[in-house]
Amino acid sequence: MKVTETKLAGVVILTPEVFGDHRGFFMESWSKRKMEEAGLQYDFVQDNHSSSTIKGTLRGIHFQQGEWSQAKLVRCTRGAVLDVAVDLRKNSPTYTQWVGVELSETNKQQLLIPRGFGHGFVTLTDDVEFMYKADNYYAPQADGGIRWNDPDIGVDWGIDDPILSDKDTKNPFFKEIAAVLDF
Repeated sequence: MKVTETKLAGVVILTPEVFGDHRGFFMESWSKRKMEEAGLQYDFVQDNHSSSTIKGTLRGIHFQQGEWSQAKLVRCTRGAVLDVAVDLRKNSPTYTQWVGVELSETNKQQLLIPRGFGHGFVTLTDDVEFMYKADNYYAPQADGGIRWNDPDIGVDWGIDDPILSDKDTKNPFFKEIAAVLDF
């Protein structure tokens, strides 16, 4: 497994070793031992799987805070996405900065996002399947979000009119919640 650092401390791209031939491929999508050898100590407790049928579907920017904050190991198993992590740690030198990484069934890369980050993705193809591990259980009372097009965050999603859930259209702007974020 190759580990590539991003501009945000703790957010890393994981590229697995893939063995392929005329039949298809094999790879380890998760190995606690290899993660620990790379200095990445996570105890994942929940797997999540989402499907998006239409190119331009945007999910995010989501987070859980306080004692329910989650680290995530995310990957795209069908199609392609632009995956985004936003640093929401108030004492971080990269506070409110973001990084975007294309994850696809072709490149098989994964993005490791530590606790204290917002997360979202936009589908770059139709028929996307997206999977991720979380190191804490979902807690609705700690669930939060930031508007996808927040000007103070400034994520370049590469799309002007995404397909959003009702929930994501109502997410607050960052300045409305920044003072109460608990990371």
